[in-house]
Amino acid sequence: MTHTYKVTGMTCSGCVATVEKSLSEINGVQKVSAHLDTSKVEIETDKHISIQKLRASLPDKYHLENDEEVNVFSSVNSHSESQKSDIQQLFPLFLIFIFISGASILLNIKPWDLENAVLDFMGLFYVVFSFFKFLDLKGFPKSFAMYDPLAKVLPVYGWAYPFIELALGLMFLMRFQISAALIITLIILGTTTFGVTRSLLNKDAIKCACLGTALNLPMTTATFIENTIMIVMAFIMLIKTYA
Repeated sequence: MTHTYKVTGMTCSGCVATVEKSLSEINGVQKVSAHLDTSKVEIETDKHISIQKLRASLPDKYHLENDEEVNVFSSVNSHSESQKSDIQQLFPLFLIFIFISGASILLNIKPWDLENAVLDFMGLFYVVFSFFKFLDLKGFPKSFAMYDPLAKVLPVYGWAYPFIELALGLMFLMRFQISAALIITLIILGTTTFGVTRSLLNKDAIKCACLGTALNLPMTTATFIENTIMIVMAFIMLIKTYA
C-alpha cells in the first residue's frame, strides 16, 4: 500500500535524499519517493506503519504530516508561514540587488562613470549569485534543470553554471575580454529567461535557483525581471562597444 504525506523542511536535493534514506530504513517500508517541488513524500509499505514512527525516523529539521490533516489545516488557516507572500520570500533577492547597486554607484561616483558602474554591477551580480550557488553545489544542478532548457538536456551544464557565473563576474570586474563576457551573458541568460518565462506562463510551482538552493525562493516575475535587467545591460554595453 502507498501513502502520501506532507514533509516540511525540505529545501534542496540533499534534503530529499536525507528524507528518502531515513524513511527507507524503517522495517516494512519498500519504496520512498520525496518531491521537493510539492513538499510531499510517497511511501510504499507492506504493512501498517504509524505516522508517529515515520516522524521519529526523520531528523528534527523535517516534519511529516498526513495529507488529510494538511488539507484541513490549510482550509482553517490559509495564511500560514508556508504561504508567505512573494514579496516576503523574495526579500533576500531585493536586498542583494540594493547592495550590488549601491556598491556599483559608490565605486564610480567620483567622477561619475555610468559605463564602469554598469560593468561593476554586472560583475558583482555574477560573483554574489555564484557564491550562493556554491553553498549547495550538489543540489543546484537539479533545481536549475527544472526550468533551464539547456541544463535539462545537458546535466553537465548545470554543474558548470556556477563556475561560468564566477568567471564572468571576474571578467567584468577585471575588465578582461568584456565583449566575450557580454556575448556569453546574452546567450546563457537568454536561455534561462526563456525557461523562466515558460514556467511562469505554465504557472509551474517550482523554486527559483537564482540564489542556489540555500534560500527557498519561489519562481516569480521577479526572476524574469532580474534576468531581463542583465540582458538589457549586456545588449546596451555590446552596442556601445561596437558603435
